[in-house]
Amino acid sequence: MPPIFTFFVMLAFWTALSGKFDLFHLGMGMFSSGLVAWLSHDLLFEGHSRKLGATLIEIACFVRYLVWLFGQIVLANFHIAGLALSLYPKKHLDPHIIKFRTSLKTDFARFVLANSITLTPGTVSVRIEDNVFYVHAITRRSSADFSGPGPGEMERWVAWVFEGGSR
Repeated sequence: MPPIFTFFVMLAFWTALSGKFDLFHLGMGMFSSGLVAWLSHDLLFEGHSRKLGATLIEIACFVRYLVWLFGQIVLANFHIAGLALSLYPKKHLDPHIIKFRTSLKTDFARFVLANSITLTPGTVSVRIEDNVFYVHAITRRSSADFSGPGPGEMERWVAWVFEGGSR
């Protein structure tokens, strides 16, 4: 991917986060984005020698995944809040570590899966060794997606977005 694309992604991110549109801040944003793009453009889009259309499709799929993930985070928040507000939370708690093997092939896809697990309340990615994930879950319900046979729904989403798999 050319560094100019990385530059525009960084500049858009800078502008969105700063919220300032005066000449000084836009100039600093352009300088910083240019420097980062020049130094690390191959890190952001490493291994992506595809055309712009394919990259845009991947971005659209990722946005769809983020919407799904946000919904899962909201549902998990309600579950954890219910546990916290319960009169007898200890009866529902069952902290344990789940070990499961992933079929994801790329390091980036495994990285996204691990962070998605950790972002979801009630679960934390503890360790990844090759294709084996260790996840701490606070209840059996929290770990239901990872404890069944085959890939869970979250893993299928990540494979669909980053490895062209099916959901």
